Amino acid sequence: MDLNLFDFDLPDELIAQTPLKDRTSSRLMVLDKHTGDVTHDIFSNVTQYLKAGDCLVLNDTRVLPARLYGQKEDTGAKIEVLLLKEQNADEWETLVKPAKRVKVGTKVMFGDGRLSAVCTGELENGGRVLKLLYEGILYEHLDALGEMPLPPYIKEQLEEKDRYQTVFARHQGSAAAPTAGLHFTEELLQELKDKGIHVAFITLHVGLGTFRPVAVENILEHDMHAEFYQLTAGTAALLNKVKEEGGRIYTVGTTSTRTLETVASRHDGRFQEESGWTDIFIYPGYEFKAIDGLITNFHLPKSTLIMLISALAGRENVLNAYRKAVEERYRFFSFGDAMLIHEGGNTLK
Repeated sequence: MDLNLFDFDLPDELIAQTPLKDRTSSRLMVLDKHTGDVTHDIFSNVTQYLKAGDCLVLNDTRVLPARLYGQKEDTGAKIEVLLLKEQNADEWETLVKPAKRVKVGTKVMFGDGRLSAVCTGELENGGRVLKLLYEGILYEHLDALGEMPLPPYIKEQLEEKDRYQTVFARHQGSAAAPTAGLHFTEELLQELKDKGIHVAFITLHVGLGTFRPVAVENILEHDMHAEFYQLTAGTAALLNKVKEEGGRIYTVGTTSTRTLETVASRHDGRFQEESGWTDIFIYPGYEFKAIDGLITNFHLPKSTLIMLISALAGRENVLNAYRKAVEERYRFFSFGDAMLIHEGGNTLK
């Protein structure tokens, strides 16, 4: 399956650089996954497309302010560190710039010295293993010293750190936000509940591999990065009940989708309490076992994410919808507008 089948033309000016002031005021494109019909709406009306008994599943991961700026203890040389994944207690896989200045044994100081790190291992492509040294609670130090690791296509400075965080973010561990969730407010979630729509949460810690381009022409040769997920017993029971009673399951974002499909694929379409690492790769031809609909942002050309939504709605339907999004000047990527993919895309529920 050729990578170029998932390409499209995107003007740079449509890549949203800053979030809207009101989370729910973004635009919403509604795509019928069977017919390809497209309608245009605003996100605050998303409640009209779901009905009592349906379930909305969101990813409650919390983004670490994981970009740190420090100095080598011995020379004072400036070092930039991006925390990627905790391997052992306080020992992290990181990206370091400039990596050549950080060898095993190098000590880096951050801020007023409340946090420091010693290099304990070297990895490929500028990767380093750093042992973090501090007193107290690590996440409090990161909140004080770190910056949000915004995607590489966002060049603007983020004025409010919390705007790259969902309002329901709970479990620390992501290198990037589950951006489809950024459109929701507490008030909108309450509106859904008041309508009889279930709201459930999973956790998947997003890795920076989500931004890594597909480097092979045949996508079947692509190796997916693995990410940690957790599905609680309560959420599993609710999802099974919704299915049994004829309700529909809508995931918010590709991360929630990959979590539910991972679990359902292992248990004949049912859900159970589970945690672990998933490297599931969903592309056209995949048979969905968990979800009925998806709320997502607009994705990068040739990305695994556009392959996933093409599996759900059909590649031609998706690319046609993306062409319309470009024509209608939708805002793309993390701080951009949203798309709802489901059956009956042009009919209010």
